[in-house]
Amino acid sequence: MEDGTSESLGHCGDTGDDYDVLQWDTREDCEVRQILDRVADKWSLLVIALLDRRSLRFTELRRMIDGVSQRMLTRTLRHLERDGLVSRTVHPTVPPRVDYELTSLGTTLHSTIRELVTWTETHQNEIAAARTAYDARVLAEKRAAEAEAADRAEIARTALASTR
Repeated sequence: MEDGTSESLGHCGDTGDDYDVLQWDTREDCEVRQILDRVADKWSLLVIALLDRRSLRFTELRRMIDGVSQRMLTRTLRHLERDGLVSRTVHPTVPPRVDYELTSLGTTLHSTIRELVTWTETHQNEIAAARTAYDARVLAEKRAAEAEAADRAEIARTALASTR
């Protein structure tokens, strides 16, 4: 095996100084990409954030997460459990009671998510200003293109009228 080559199939992380983000982003079989796709979706982020404080039952999670369907919450919890981020405890009662909580691995991810949220809160005004400037620029470009098209149409009409 060559130096710098991972022994793990599907591993596409940083191999040194020649790190290229596109190395993992373009490969569908890349585990890094699959994990990022899973943990960065909105339902997973909300579940992880809610489970940081305490364990919750499925119905509590569903009630707390506005807009999530039962099917989507079930899928999200199964994926998070499979990835080792959430643990599921079934209590032998009638009806069965199921609790979900973050694992120690899930807790480390929550810390990272919290940092991202803090960054977002810190920079939200800058982002709002950038969006406003972008929207104004796009609108101005659209209006300029429409005016140019109208001018060309007028020139064409004038040229046609003069040839008659």
